[in-house]
Amino acid sequence: MLHETKEAPGVALPDAQSAKLFERGRHVFPDGTTRVTVERDPMPRYILKGEGAYLIDVDGQRFLDLNNNFTTLIHGHGFAPAMDAVERLLRDGTCFSNPTAHEIELAELLVGRIPAVEQIRFVNTGTEAVMFAIKAARAFTGRPGIAKIEGAYHGSYDWAEAGQGGTPSTWGSPEAPVAVPSYVGTPASVADDVVILRFNDADGARRRIAAAADCLACVLLDPMPSRGGLIPPEPEFIAAVVETARHHGILVVCDEVLNLRQSYRGASARYGIEPDLIAAGKIIGGGFPIGAIGGSRRVMSVFDVSSGRAKVAQGGTFSANPVSMVAGRVSMEAMSEAAFDRLEEMGNRLRAALTNSIERHQAHFVISGVASLFRIHPKQTLPRDYREAYPSAGEAAALKSMSRFFRDEGIILPAGAAACLSTAMSDAEIDKIANVFDRFLATTPASTEEVR
Repeated sequence: MLHETKEAPGVALPDAQSAKLFERGRHVFPDGTTRVTVERDPMPRYILKGEGAYLIDVDGQRFLDLNNNFTTLIHGHGFAPAMDAVERLLRDGTCFSNPTAHEIELAELLVGRIPAVEQIRFVNTGTEAVMFAIKAARAFTGRPGIAKIEGAYHGSYDWAEAGQGGTPSTWGSPEAPVAVPSYVGTPASVADDVVILRFNDADGARRRIAAAADCLACVLLDPMPSRGGLIPPEPEFIAAVVETARHHGILVVCDEVLNLRQSYRGASARYGIEPDLIAAGKIIGGGFPIGAIGGSRRVMSVFDVSSGRAKVAQGGTFSANPVSMVAGRVSMEAMSEAAFDRLEEMGNRLRAALTNSIERHQAHFVISGVASLFRIHPKQTLPRDYREAYPSAGEAAALKSMSRFFRDEGIILPAGAAACLSTAMSDAEIDKIANVFDRFLATTPASTEEVR
C-alpha cells in the first residue's frame, strides 16, 4: 500500500497524483524511479514545474526548494535569460559532430575566471569530469593510484567511489581507513589503487600519501565534501595534502563539481589551493547536463591529438552540445562577483539565524557550510570529518523528522539536511527557512537530548 489510509469518496489525498505516478514507475523501473538519489518518504514527490525558488508538484502543492537539483540550479528554476537563449537556439540544432562557437565562449568565460584553469574540456556530467581528471593524472604521471577523502562523493567511477559510503562497521581504523567498495561486485583490485584520507587529518594525510607515493597519480580533493559534512578545510590539512603531493610528483585534482558555487573563482581559490586539475559541473550548465575538466596547459596536453594519438582520448556524443554551452554561458555571466556576494550574505544571515535558534532552545544541533551552502547536524559539536558527521540511529531519525516537518511547512529540505540557496531567493525565503527551523526546535522531541 502506498498510503495507510484509503481515499474517501470525493476527497483527494494530498499526494494522490504522485502516488499514481509512482505506481506506474514501479512497472518500468527496478525501484520505481531511475535515480538512486531520488528521495521517497514513503514515495517520491513528482514535480510538474519549477518557478524561481519554488517547485509545484503534480498535486498542485508549492514548495520552497532547498535542493535545487543537488546544488545545480544556482539561479533557481526557469532562469529567464538562459531559457530565452536556449529557446532561440533550439531551431538551429541541439547537437552536432562538429564544434560550435558556443563551446569556445563558455570555455573563455571559465578560463578567464578560475585561476587554475588555463585550458578546458567539456563532458556531460560531473562523474565524467572526475573520471577524465583521474585518467589525465594517470596518463601524465604514469601511475595508477589515487588518494581521496573518506566519505567524499565524486560520482560513479569505480576508483572515485571507493570509500564514499563507509559505515562504523566497515570503514576501518582512524589510522588506516578502508577503501570500502561502493557496490557489490567491485573488483578487489580497485581498493589496491585507492588510499583513503580522513578530512582535516594533516598528519594522517602526510603519512598515507608518502607511504603510497610511488603508485599515486593524484590526490582527489573535494575542498568541502558535502557528504563529509559540508565542513570547511583546515589550512593545515590543505597544506599537508598539497605539499606532500608536490614533493612526490603527485598531481592535485580538486573536485569542484558542487563547490564551484562557493565563490566567483571557485572553492580552490577561496581556500588558497593551486590544483593541477579541476573537475567542474552543475552550475556551469545553466540547468542542462554538463561537466568539465580544466587545468594547466602542461597537464591538459594529455588530451591533445594534434601531433598524433592523445594520451587520453576523450569524446562523448553530447559533450559540448550547444544547449548546455549557451545556457551555461548565460547563467555564469549572470553570476557576477556581486551575485556571489549577495548569495554569501544570505547564507551568512541564514546560518546565523539557525544558530541563534539552536542557542535559544538549547538544542543539540549545529550548523556547517559557507557561501550559499548549509547543513544542519543533529549533534552537540561541529564535526571535523565524515566519521564525526556520520549520524547515529537517533540522529538519523531526527533528520527524517526535521525533513518531514519542513515538508509539511512547504519547504523541500534534503533528507541529510545539506541544502543550498539560489539567486531566486530573497530575504522573505531566508526568514521562512529560519522560522520553520525555530518552530521545529520548539515542537519536536528531536531538539532535545533525545537526539543523542
